[in-house]
Amino acid sequence: MYTDYYKLSAKPFQLSPNPKFFYGSTGHQKAMAYLQYGLHQGEGFVVVTGDIGTGKTTLLGHLLSQLDNTEYVAAKLVTTQLQPDDMLRMVVSAFGIDTRGLDQASLLRQFERFLLDNQKRGRHVLVLVDEAQNLPVRSLEELRMLSNFQATDVAPVQFCLLGQPQFQQVLASEDLVQLRQRVIVSYHLGPLNATETRTYIEHRLKLVDWKDDPKITDDAYARIHHYTEGVPRRINVLSDRLFLCGMLEELHEIDSATVDTVAGEMLQETGSTAAKREEAPLRDLDPEIPSGNYGDIERRLASAERTLKMHDRTLRRAIEIVESYVKRGSTTTGTDVNESIGEKGSP
Repeated sequence: MYTDYYKLSAKPFQLSPNPKFFYGSTGHQKAMAYLQYGLHQGEGFVVVTGDIGTGKTTLLGHLLSQLDNTEYVAAKLVTTQLQPDDMLRMVVSAFGIDTRGLDQASLLRQFERFLLDNQKRGRHVLVLVDEAQNLPVRSLEELRMLSNFQATDVAPVQFCLLGQPQFQQVLASEDLVQLRQRVIVSYHLGPLNATETRTYIEHRLKLVDWKDDPKITDDAYARIHHYTEGVPRRINVLSDRLFLCGMLEELHEIDSATVDTVAGEMLQETGSTAAKREEAPLRDLDPEIPSGNYGDIERRLASAERTLKMHDRTLRRAIEIVESYVKRGSTTTGTDVNESIGEKGSP
């Protein structure tokens, strides 16, 4: 693993959301402010939308880590392709309430009892729904009906809905007029700009004790932003691959050429959005090159040559590892070689 090679205390670019790595970009700080304002209102719905990979789930995790457990009891739903009856059962069970053998009326009584009990204790119940764009309209209406519970002037339950941009279209449905009237705040989370992309990468690296090894050049940061369009998940995918490449190539500096090579490989291998680009200047990533455009052909050949050299060095590294095993009189397998390359970076 490259963490050993570069002496990092943990993997900096993991894909699974981790509140520890929360980065407060301008957009994320605004989203947090909207969420906190909405929670302060103590009722209705708070809505946050954003494209895939913009950090909505990480934002939600950060919010949960900031809540005072003496004031809030929260449950998070991530399975949202549910019909109304299943939605009610999922909400109730998310708070640890046994739902076995209960019909809908019994479920509602159990949930109401739970809400009133927490209200007496001075605790506010919060239901957080991720991937809300997958909810059928009738299920969203079920959530609105649950928000009607109220024994005093204070609403005992509040809902926070996170979804992809199309969720705004779902909310625009004529069948959800009453729910829209319950939305306290709504915010759309966008991608990072070029400066934030750099500080995002550096933020994650510093959390794992990065000592500027490998050094990332200014132009490399610019290319990373170009390929990822500032989407945090894409940044993680591309950066992770860059560090792996750096280990295999024994690099202590990642420059724009390295980024171009790795991004090009990712596009050729899987068509990964981590290597997505808008247009010029990197036309060598295009599957086809207009005839007569010899400058583009030269750039494409140069990229292919860099890739070939990298694979050649990786193969030689594998051969060296096998030879070291033979000299020690040990047996080895292809798995051993892969693990040695991936974990140690050297035989």
